[in-house]
Amino acid sequence: MPAQPMAETKQEKIWTRDFILICLANFCIFLGFQMTLPTLPLFVKELGGSDQLIGIIVGIFTFSALVMRPYAGHALESKGRQFVYMFGLLIFVVSVGSFALVSSIALLLLLRIVQGVGWGFSTTATGTIATDLIPPSRRGEGMGYFGLAGNLALAFGPSLGLALVGQMSFSSFFLICASAGLVALLLSSKIKYKKVEQLQHKTVALKFDFFEKTAIHPSLLLFFVTFTFGGIATFLPLHAAEQEVAGIEGYFLMYAVFLMISRTFAGKIYDQKGHLFVFLPGTVLIFGAMLLLAWLPNTAMLLIAASLYGLGFGMIQPALQAWAVEKAPGNRKGMANATFFSFFDLGVGMGAIIFGQIAFLFNYGVIYVVAAGSVLLSMLLYLYLVFIAVRRKQDVR
Repeated sequence: MPAQPMAETKQEKIWTRDFILICLANFCIFLGFQMTLPTLPLFVKELGGSDQLIGIIVGIFTFSALVMRPYAGHALESKGRQFVYMFGLLIFVVSVGSFALVSSIALLLLLRIVQGVGWGFSTTATGTIATDLIPPSRRGEGMGYFGLAGNLALAFGPSLGLALVGQMSFSSFFLICASAGLVALLLSSKIKYKKVEQLQHKTVALKFDFFEKTAIHPSLLLFFVTFTFGGIATFLPLHAAEQEVAGIEGYFLMYAVFLMISRTFAGKIYDQKGHLFVFLPGTVLIFGAMLLLAWLPNTAMLLIAASLYGLGFGMIQPALQAWAVEKAPGNRKGMANATFFSFFDLGVGMGAIIFGQIAFLFNYGVIYVVAAGSVLLSMLLYLYLVFIAVRRKQDVR
């Protein structure tokens, strides 16, 4: 009799060797990425670029990732997790390392497109690999823990990046960022991946589609939330400088700390009570953060906004990702993750480009008013989807 509970406990374990390895690899690749996040606008300025060009260079990266994600999703089911993940990591390392050789906006734009290809393949794969490794009954909790790796990178990456570019050339800095991706590549080679042969019911039609339909609703909700990312990642350092508000490094640190805090409990709430109890509270917090950033009178409000945004997004992102993959067929988990991250990328990319135009026509503060409106749209859409779901259940009865 005692042997059965022990087997069940082992089956439900989250922190396996391979899960720890994928978390460490995810931390390294996100660290390399997050270090470039607040520094690329500075690099574009050094090359003589405008706010509009900053938005385009940030946005084009996400669009190239967006285009690649459906192909990555199919490749995960045909060529396997390891091939897609390591292929994406390799492209990311080479492209970021090549930033060290850039001397023109045109070349930077081209390399950002290549970087987006690597990012699209690697991040689609890593979410699917984590999904494979997490017990289904603890998927929300497990994805929350998995997300902590990226959150830790966010806690240190932007501040570390800003500190390093103040002490060295951009060329040396970008080589360091590429090295973080190289460590991720080495760690990924040690993981035991789910074999392609285990996947059943593949059809020829799969290679012609671009989205997993069961993941559309949570992915669309995510789009309106990540739309706000374009304004924060791209223009917040410039907005804070214009407002003469110090502490932009503290913003990223505070955001990441509260993001990690929410990840420790939000996934469990999702598993036990569903997305209703995490999505609406999370979006209310993000909405408040956007209004504070639009106002931005001092450093205290900057840090409060960071705390609200971190709590809100930490509640929303793992819940929506778990929602996106939970109803997908077994041979479509990769495609569900591809759909989820495609909408993530589309939101960030559209936000960066549109906010670049807003900054050019108005001022940085208007960016965050528009971002608040996008969050409000996400809330309204969610309520509509819940209403439709309730009506369908009533019709069935």
